[in-house]
Amino acid sequence: MSLAREALDEGDQPFGSLVVDAAGDVRFADRNRVSGGDHTRHPEFAIARWAAKNLTEEQRAQATVYTSGEHCPMCSAAHAWVGLGRIVYAASAEQLTAWQTAWELPTAPVASLAINDVAPGVPVSGPAPELTEELRELHARSAGVSLT
Repeated sequence: MSLAREALDEGDQPFGSLVVDAAGDVRFADRNRVSGGDHTRHPEFAIARWAAKNLTEEQRAQATVYTSGEHCPMCSAAHAWVGLGRIVYAASAEQLTAWQTAWELPTAPVASLAINDVAPGVPVSGPAPELTEELRELHARSAGVSLT
């Protein structure tokens, strides 16, 4: 969650992710960096690119990606193409879409799909109910919406 907060504090959407190897060591972490106009600068996409360059095929398969939000279709595909292992996410694409709809925000230019709709072979865990309210608050703040 700290990476999502960091992204928001830096003027970006509140998303953050990290990749952990089989031994439980964090190998790479990043946050959203789309505020400059390049909407492909998602942390999950950065992880896939980093992993392809820095981890063996076996290391990628044994890695776990922890992320604040369920991967978008672009990031799900990148994850699968480089052969990364399990994904654990805090908020689902369905939750994020419901919040955005309730707040009357514009729809995204890409369909909101579950990870396994794009990458059916990737093991996935989420959402994490204990983090829902914190994430909802971060996304509300990002959208300029008051929850009180």
